[in-house]
Amino acid sequence: MSFWKDKRVLITGGSGFLGSHIVDRLKTMNCEFFVPRKKQYDFTRLDAAELCFATYKPDLVIHSAAYYGGIWINQLYPGRIYYENLVMGANVMEAAQRHKVEKVVQIGTACSYPGYLENELAEKDLWNGLPHETVVNYGITKKIMNVQGAAYKKQYGLNSIHLILTNLYGPRDTYHPDRSHVAAALIRKFVEATLNRSPEVEVWGTGKPIREFLYVDDCAEAILLAAEKYNELEPMNIGTGVGTSIRELAETVQQVSGYQGSIRWNTDKPDGQFRKVLATEKMRRVLQWQPPTSLRAGLEKTVHWYEANKAEADARL
Repeated sequence: MSFWKDKRVLITGGSGFLGSHIVDRLKTMNCEFFVPRKKQYDFTRLDAAELCFATYKPDLVIHSAAYYGGIWINQLYPGRIYYENLVMGANVMEAAQRHKVEKVVQIGTACSYPGYLENELAEKDLWNGLPHETVVNYGITKKIMNVQGAAYKKQYGLNSIHLILTNLYGPRDTYHPDRSHVAAALIRKFVEATLNRSPEVEVWGTGKPIREFLYVDDCAEAILLAAEKYNELEPMNIGTGVGTSIRELAETVQQVSGYQGSIRWNTDKPDGQFRKVLATEKMRRVLQWQPPTSLRAGLEKTVHWYEANKAEADARL
């Protein structure tokens, strides 16, 4: 019998970037799914979280709701980032155990890994230090969810898994300058520069840092596979395992967008952690899967989507 048959699935953040792609895939499964909205169920309040769980009676919860952004948003709102993500995670887990949920899928982040590490980031390294100072307020809150999962398993028998995601990009991402991550920010810059025939595009930093980029629909597929197949408390990375420099990323976006001008690197702006690439051996072994979309192909899809939906994408915070 299919794992998904007649399952009642609750997706927090289901109208957001990642969550909406999870929802798209759930539409093809033999299950019911529910997407609570913040104006009705604010998960920073336990009573609201409990009301949501009492209303929908989920068997499986995928907690993808988060307040986050790039380096700049982490500098502007560190307190809000810390508080909202910490409290939402705690309330989701508490409501889940009170309402006898079968399984919780925690969506974590590569920002949780120690900031000093520069090789491939393996799951065993998660607790070997603090996250990088530019993202510590966000990264630590997701890390703590893994502790809560272990505590709730021990006391209540709650089954939860913790998935550590690399950098995502794709359609429906946040393209607003105050909240966008690097891939979305570059896509907007180069598309607008092409439209405006600008002679140059400014890109922050030196271009030397190495990052990893996963197409969002591939990530949604991996999350649902993990929900079905993985049941250990130890975290599991979800990524490509392939490092790409910011310079390579910018040049690929430039090519895909058709921009003919030049790139000016603003080295007065921060680079962040030098190298952040996930080890994906465990993911490939457990899920028997690897991401099918290449970076260039994913960027082509994303640029085309952004060009077709630019006004709506730019307005989204």
